[in-house]
Amino acid sequence: MAFSAALNTALNATLNATMRGVIFEGIPREVRVIDVPVPVILNETDAIVRITTSAICGSDLHMYHGVRGGPNPPWVVGHEAMGYISEIGSAVHSLSVGDYVVIPDNLDAGHLQMDPEPRFGHGGPGNLGGLQAEYARVPFADDSLIPVPLTAETTNSSIEQDYVLLSDIFATGWTVLDFAGFQPGDTIAVFGAGPVGLLAAYSATLRGASKVYSVDHVPQRLEKAASIGAIPINFFESDPVQQILAYEPAGVIRAVDCVGMEAINAQGELQEDIVIQNLVAVTRQGGGIGQVGVFITQHNSAGAPLAETISPNISFPLSDFFSKGLHFGAGVVDPKRIAPVLEDLITSGRAHPNFVGTNVISIEEVPEYFRLFDSHEVVKVYINFP
Repeated sequence: MAFSAALNTALNATLNATMRGVIFEGIPREVRVIDVPVPVILNETDAIVRITTSAICGSDLHMYHGVRGGPNPPWVVGHEAMGYISEIGSAVHSLSVGDYVVIPDNLDAGHLQMDPEPRFGHGGPGNLGGLQAEYARVPFADDSLIPVPLTAETTNSSIEQDYVLLSDIFATGWTVLDFAGFQPGDTIAVFGAGPVGLLAAYSATLRGASKVYSVDHVPQRLEKAASIGAIPINFFESDPVQQILAYEPAGVIRAVDCVGMEAINAQGELQEDIVIQNLVAVTRQGGGIGQVGVFITQHNSAGAPLAETISPNISFPLSDFFSKGLHFGAGVVDPKRIAPVLEDLITSGRAHPNFVGTNVISIEEVPEYFRLFDSHEVVKVYINFP
């Protein structure tokens, strides 16, 4: 299938150079690896990054399921990656060829935003392409890229698997605690033990939580949660709220949603409001709730043919929320804002977020590992580019 005109324009390469990339063509539960054009500098503020480590993210599954996407597939997928700069535009001054950088999932807009504007990044429709590929063009590189203290001599696959998580999920797991108003000593329930939920639980541990409860139904995920000191709660076994209240009769001080719009109930059926119902029920008087699980609905389109299977509205227990005096914070996280703190934790050896990892694969294996990730047979998958 031919690429859209916008993608062809953005990725059109000189000398017909191509690279391997993972594409989504609007067919649910199907991605392919094909040759796509190598990106080139289009603007003087651009940089080209040779990707060395990428990853499959849980939010990629919304696209994979056909419930999130644009009207004009195909596109190259992926929004988590790091690598080294192979080329810079003439107006890039703080970065040099050879520097190792993380590409955040939300890029800089290149101007002062006087009014809120939609965030933009790689891995969806548009002219940037995705990061499950060998190269990426990054606009406004000086303000978009996150430098990391690695060189060609000091880097290795293991340390890159720590740093690449700055692109999205470590920052997201950390920030959802802020959304909930977290303070050292708090008790917290984390709903969802996928990679983001595990890193929310890990962040709570790093930040001094007195107890962390990790709620999921996948044994491998709950084992990882237990490995960092969290108390695993399997909602397939019994009501997770009652399980937690058995430990915390008054409820936890904070509770966070790291699942989002494709949440399932104890029968394994889609129930978009199940997590928010549980969050309000399990949080104590005066506590706080945070949400980073994606909940962005849309109409059906060629790139999201099943979008309308997800309702834009849910049942919210407002009476309980109000009477408990709870507060709620939610939204998309900008990794650049918290990157200095998290990078220092990794560089100093105080944080090793790569404990979530289970598999390192080549790009040719990506379609199979999307399937395995979707079926909960793996937890976090990295893509290595030699």
